[in-house]
Amino acid sequence: MKLYHITNNRATAVAIKDIPVVEYVDLYNDLKERMSDVRYHVGHYFAVEIEEGLKFYMILLDDETSEVLVTSFIPDYYAEGLASLTAVHPQFHPFEREINELYGVPFDSHPWLKPLRFSHDRRDKSSTMDSYPFYSIEGEELHEVNVGPIHAGIIEPGAFRFICDGEQVLHLEIALGYQHRGVEGEMVRNQNRLRQTLIAESIAGDTAVGHATAYAEVVEKLAGKQASEALNIERMVAIELERIAMHLADTGALATDIGFQLYQVACEALRTVTINTSQAWCGNRFGKSVIRPCGSNHPLTAEKIAMIRKNIADVRRRYNEVREDILEAQSLLARFDQCGLVPKSEMVRIGGVGQAARASGLLRDLRATHPWGYYANVKHNPILKHECDVMSRLATRMDEVLQSADYIEQALAKYTPDGAIPAPDYEAPLAAEALSFSLVEGWRGEICHVALTDAEGNIAKYKIKDPSVHNWLGLAIAVRSEGISDFPINNKSFNLSYCGHDL
Repeated sequence: MKLYHITNNRATAVAIKDIPVVEYVDLYNDLKERMSDVRYHVGHYFAVEIEEGLKFYMILLDDETSEVLVTSFIPDYYAEGLASLTAVHPQFHPFEREINELYGVPFDSHPWLKPLRFSHDRRDKSSTMDSYPFYSIEGEELHEVNVGPIHAGIIEPGAFRFICDGEQVLHLEIALGYQHRGVEGEMVRNQNRLRQTLIAESIAGDTAVGHATAYAEVVEKLAGKQASEALNIERMVAIELERIAMHLADTGALATDIGFQLYQVACEALRTVTINTSQAWCGNRFGKSVIRPCGSNHPLTAEKIAMIRKNIADVRRRYNEVREDILEAQSLLARFDQCGLVPKSEMVRIGGVGQAARASGLLRDLRATHPWGYYANVKHNPILKHECDVMSRLATRMDEVLQSADYIEQALAKYTPDGAIPAPDYEAPLAAEALSFSLVEGWRGEICHVALTDAEGNIAKYKIKDPSVHNWLGLAIAVRSEGISDFPINNKSFNLSYCGHDL
């Protein structure tokens, strides 16, 4: 029996009738073996309400062949529980937890079946953040440290519960989901595509370009349209500018956490140049408005290309000087080396993605494994580190800044705008009864958007996965056996998104 529809990240939308509807036991048995191979990881897994009850969809990524495997199943009866995939492959844990939270589906033998977000439309309204079942350890010498949910800065709320033996962290549990944003529901409630684009830009404010690109790709696949080479180049420039800006910010923030104000000030100055470059291009420092489905309101001109090249060349040169200084700063290296270890084997188990995974030697980079747009025509060489610690996560960022700057320069050096990029198209008819997905490597890691359309071609279900969903557990692993004072630098070395998680 055929278990999967096989496609890739550049193909058009898939007709729902072409997606196999399989028996769960057959899928479970296949995944039990298949997911033991590091080449596979789960891109998305969710349920949709239908007349018969629930229909489950799963998207798997084959990082070796660039294939994407899509499947579905409709269980006849699940009141007694579906066999939990998390029990054998922990990377499934956030997806099964969300399905349980929204629809009450029990997963037999799931080791951690707790609410993922406390979504406003959760099945059990009596389950609240106030009654969150934090893990506890008994012991006279142990104590708990609670951080949050009100954050000391201006970002979203999140609760961190440490169990410590003296200063040593034995366990950290992270509970998110205070805002009940309802983003996915808003993508369906109003079919206005400009409005949907603006919502996509706001999924995670520091990843406006990444999420807007994922949305645009989903819509274009449903509309049967392909972005031109020129538009793909401009989208690449925007997403790499965003990557540079955020890696600069994180370099500075890590320096701040250990008292290196000089490096922090230098990085903030360079980040300002970078985001001001975005503002000079499209009118917004965070790249909002530059990505639109099927076209652009801000096509590059010769003058703007020259400005971007000049600014980024300057940022690259000056940041490389900071980078070389950091690599020679013995007190910084002593603080970051061997701190917050997350071995490659653990990253594989939890399904880690993006820069954090690459810092542990795990090649998870969609630009190389599942390329789209501009990246389909170039050979991207992912930056991999193998020390698995805070320094490794910083070093990955530092090298990626230089690499991103090189990509922008190489693309724009031979790019001559010809005025052929069209205006955005918000009215193109979408394929009916189809599933469209997009995979985009944002600065934080793997972004996945999925849309299902109804018989009229309207979006009936929209699912969003921010890379933070995979990596929060990596942060919890990183601080085990560390001093609690090391939490800030570990936290910043991941820099995960609260709002990207709290959809």
